Amino acid sequence: MNPATHSLETSPAGYTLRGPAWLSVTTVGIALLIALPVVVVLLNVFLPGQGAWRHLVATVLPEYVGNSLALMLGVAFGVMVGGITTAWLTTMCRFPGRRIFEWALLLPMAVPAYVMAYAYTDLLQFAGPVQSWLREAMAWGPRDYWFPDVRSLGGAMVMLSLVLYPYVYLLSRAAFLEQSDSMLEMARVSGYGPWGTFLHVALPLARPGIVAGTALALMETLADFGTVAYFGVQTFTTGIFHAWFSLGDHVAAAQLSAMLLGFVVVVLLIERVTRARAGFQSSSHRKRLRNVYRLRGFRAVVAVVFCAAPLLFGFFLPAGVLLHMALTSGDAQFGARYIELTFNTVTLAAITAALAVVLALLVGYAARSSKSRAVSIASRVSGLGYAVPGAVIAVGVLIPVTRLDHVLAGWIEAISGVAPGLILTGSIAALVYAYLVRFFAVALQSAEAGLTKITTSMDYAARSLGLGPGATLARVHAPLLWRSALTAALLVFVDVMKELPATFVMRPFNFDTLAVQAYNLASDERLAEASTAALTIVAVGLLPIIILSRMMLKPRSGS
Repeated sequence: MNPATHSLETSPAGYTLRGPAWLSVTTVGIALLIALPVVVVLLNVFLPGQGAWRHLVATVLPEYVGNSLALMLGVAFGVMVGGITTAWLTTMCRFPGRRIFEWALLLPMAVPAYVMAYAYTDLLQFAGPVQSWLREAMAWGPRDYWFPDVRSLGGAMVMLSLVLYPYVYLLSRAAFLEQSDSMLEMARVSGYGPWGTFLHVALPLARPGIVAGTALALMETLADFGTVAYFGVQTFTTGIFHAWFSLGDHVAAAQLSAMLLGFVVVVLLIERVTRARAGFQSSSHRKRLRNVYRLRGFRAVVAVVFCAAPLLFGFFLPAGVLLHMALTSGDAQFGARYIELTFNTVTLAAITAALAVVLALLVGYAARSSKSRAVSIASRVSGLGYAVPGAVIAVGVLIPVTRLDHVLAGWIEAISGVAPGLILTGSIAALVYAYLVRFFAVALQSAEAGLTKITTSMDYAARSLGLGPGATLARVHAPLLWRSALTAALLVFVDVMKELPATFVMRPFNFDTLAVQAYNLASDERLAEASTAALTIVAVGLLPIIILSRMMLKPRSGS
């Protein structure tokens, strides 16, 4: 082995593992590309703008801040109530249907929040079936009653809570499963009943998982554009689009993006501080959960209702509304135009998923085989993109790409005398790059989880037989990582299918996706036509969500 091109790692058996230099360089390069949009946004904050910032500060900035804070608080309350309650019931209680609820409660993850907004608007608007039935049943006139407006800040809170509570459910349930019978028995001996055990023992021990799930939900809330834009709620994401498209001031858009990043950083800091202070450790010799609460009669009915409600309102009801609209009205352009939209969406999602998995395996393997501090830092940085909202990434990508386009256009025109126009801006390559920045962390997490299950002794054995790093990755790790790679690809594919802000800003001219089509039609109040594209997004997202839920929530033996 060539010591000039590898970093050393000595095994207990005396063999040496060497991470190739090209792999380390590649990892650092990926991290720099992931960090570039954020760096660009932060640097543009200090540039002189076109005066739009002062106008925003004097008029709408307080509304952006107030609505964003209120939305975060409302969603945090909603996801914690829904996620913690269902996680506790499906983990610690036994009642009819529990095994189905264990995995089915993740189904709302397949429904984008803006799709949920379209379905409930059609259901609850003045001309919708609910209000029409009320007027007919009660013989009311249009001004004889009051009905809450779903297209409001409160409506946005409910929509986002319904689709994001699975984050808290998933991590809270994992935390509850880690708790042992001995702790519950000690609580009972101390005189605590079921409620006391939950409030004073189980809930504090599960706090890190609860906070982590809530933080993920809040980052998705801050990144949301489709729901708040459709409901007319002014937040930072809608402000970024307004500054970029309506005011034409990219500096003001970058300044709003920087403020939005500040909100994200605060959420991440709260999560880190809470997790650091929660010094709870579970014993490696803990007993499995056996002494659970068996519910019968009225209590069992209450448990079923609590678990069925988020599933009904978060998945089956909106999916049913979309299906009814698609079958009765649907998209008038269902023919060739619709096939083109589906092809565009699937192509973008497939390309991004394939690139993300390949790059994630390279970065994960580099972090595994190298002891370089630079590689370790690069691996962490490359996973930070998921915390950055799509609107921020779009601004951070468009600014340098546009400037690079102007330089290339000037150079080509000077040589050939022909003005080529924009080359990279509004291209599929720039859009895929934005997707990779946004969702690379999803693929990286799956790849690293798969690599940790492969013992390093297999690396040492492969090296002792003469296999180099590349051959070890291809012939030893790859066959063992196909499940993790498939999971990563499915998750990235679904995320790209649902993504709206970056797609809306960066898509090529006359190149629409299902998400853009659904949003454009819904914005024109053509909900029935938007239902076809929205239902397709939900249907495609169902399969990986079901597979993921069944894999991660298999009942433990003895529970």
